[in-house]
Parts: sequence; structure tokens; C-alpha cells
Amino acid sequence: MSDYILHCFGQSGNAYKVALMLNLCGCDWQPRFVDFFNGETRSPAFRDSCNEMGEVPVLEHGGQRLSQSGAILTLLAERHGRFGGHDAGERYDILRWILFDNHKFTSYFATLRFMVGLKKMGESPVTEFLRGRALAAFDIVEKHLAKRSFMVGETPTIADISMVGYLYYPEDTGIDRSAFPNIDAWTRRIAALPGWAHPYDLMPREPG
Repeated sequence: MSDYILHCFGQSGNAYKVALMLNLCGCDWQPRFVDFFNGETRSPAFRDSCNEMGEVPVLEHGGQRLSQSGAILTLLAERHGRFGGHDAGERYDILRWILFDNHKFTSYFATLRFMVGLKKMGESPVTEFLRGRALAAFDIVEKHLAKRSFMVGETPTIADISMVGYLYYPEDTGIDRSAFPNIDAWTRRIAALPGWAHPYDLMPREPG
């Protein structure tokens, strides 16, 4: 059995953040498919046995389970000594950007992608609101990356790994990504790291 088991499904960018970190660190891991679209995460069995929060990712290691991508990325950075920052100042800055990511950068964009790109729900005042908030978050990151290669310091960290989690998916969101050249260049720098792989190559999208 692999050292790590990641409960996940391919369409989840939050699960991809952890899958990518595991791959970049060269960990011995395997995905375990969770059938989100047929309600598995909402089932009492999943919530009782895997994650009471009813979400993926869930990382299993040594008989213990941990959920929430930011917590898992922090654990893996500490355990493997990679992507965790070079000093206390960088570590706090990493935490700052992960919180921003979970609250604004990933939050609005991921929900917009789910509604427009995956569920094909069409345009509504809700999608317009989400797109506006996502664009505002994109603007912040675009300006931050204008004079730097990575979010914190001179090398990639778990802040980058967290924040790129949804940016390699092909589904339409109605956002013109060409308007954000610094973000585009940044995603290409992350994709050039040894061990990088596309989310649909790392995690299954259906049982099998």
C-alpha cells in the first residue's frame, strides 16, 4: 500500500492542490476516487467514516486522516521540508496568501467554474456576482506577480501550489484569461517544475 492515500476526484481543484504537492515532493501516493457528483460526500457513510465536513480532499497516512487543502499542504511542507518558505516571515506570508486564496481567489472562481463550466447552469445574477469577485481577486494577484516570479520569496511555495489549484482546468468560466499575462506566466512556471502533472492525469474523474 502507498504511504499516502488521497480521497479525491479529478474535477476538484482543491484536491488537485494536494495531489500536485504529493507529486512535486516525490511522495508514494495513490488517489482514491470519491463520487462527488452522485452524492458520496453528502452521505452519512462518508461523513461518519472519512470526513465529517463532507468534502475532499482527505489525506490518509499512517492510520490518520486530515482534510482541508491548506492544512494538508502545511503538513506536507513541514514533513518533507519543501515549499514551506525559508524563514518565519515567509511562512506567515504563505499563510496570508493561502487564507486569501481560500476566501477570495479560489473561492469565487471555483464556484463560478462549477456553475458555468461543469453544471452548465447558464448566466444569472449569481454568476455575474461571482465573476466580478473572481476578477477582482485576479487583479490583485496579477499586480502582485508583476515584479516577482512566485507569490512568496524567490522560489515556489505552498502558497503557489494552493493558488494555482483551479487554473489548469479547461472548463469555461466567462473570464478572459489573456487579460492576466502575469498569472499566465506564473502558471507556466509552476507547470515547468519537476513532478508537475495536469489534474486529469493525477486524479480519476469517474470510477474505474
